[in-house]
Amino acid sequence: MGEEELHQLIGGCIKQERGSQKMLYKAFYGFSMGICLRYANNREEAAEVMNQGFFKVFTRIETYDISRPFKAWLGKIMMNVSIDYYRANLKMAYTEDLDKAEYVTDGELADRKLNYDDLLAMIQKLPNAYRTVFNLFAIEGYSHEEIGEMLNISSGTSKSNLHKARQKLKQMISEADKLGNNNNNYNQGMDSSQIVAIKKADIQNVFFNNNI
Repeated sequence: MGEEELHQLIGGCIKQERGSQKMLYKAFYGFSMGICLRYANNREEAAEVMNQGFFKVFTRIETYDISRPFKAWLGKIMMNVSIDYYRANLKMAYTEDLDKAEYVTDGELADRKLNYDDLLAMIQKLPNAYRTVFNLFAIEGYSHEEIGEMLNISSGTSKSNLHKARQKLKQMISEADKLGNNNNNYNQGMDSSQIVAIKKADIQNVFFNNNI
């Protein structure tokens, strides 16, 4: 979608034109769903959160600064709505500070290709507190101090949740590797467009980097 067309749609949404709202929703459905899926337990929950996000988009769109990227503005709303959803409906799991947690090294991680849907499913299997902190730190790039303020937890709890999220992800990837070694048809039926090649260094840097 070109900038001119996008600005026309935004102008229509400011005027509360249903046609413009529908077109904007369709244009950014995939982008928004991708963000909400990382925080949700499943697709149905992600769709519920995403629709809440679009409601906020349409009621606040007059505040959007057209000099800034629209996706960044939209993505921030979807992230905040996802966090608000869990703060309103779920209790964050308060864990001990990282300095009290058992230290576990990254160890050897096999080079393999992970299906994007498989990787997303692993993230969704994390406990809610671990998943939220992992997304905010490893994907969104927030510091533990910022995460603590956003989730009303200590920075130490944020570090501990991230540490444990990485441990659980490593375990799930290791189990998936074993399954793949025992089943040569592991990747059959996968959409090749969704395959994401993740090297060992990439996994360590993005998911299991100990610089927390």
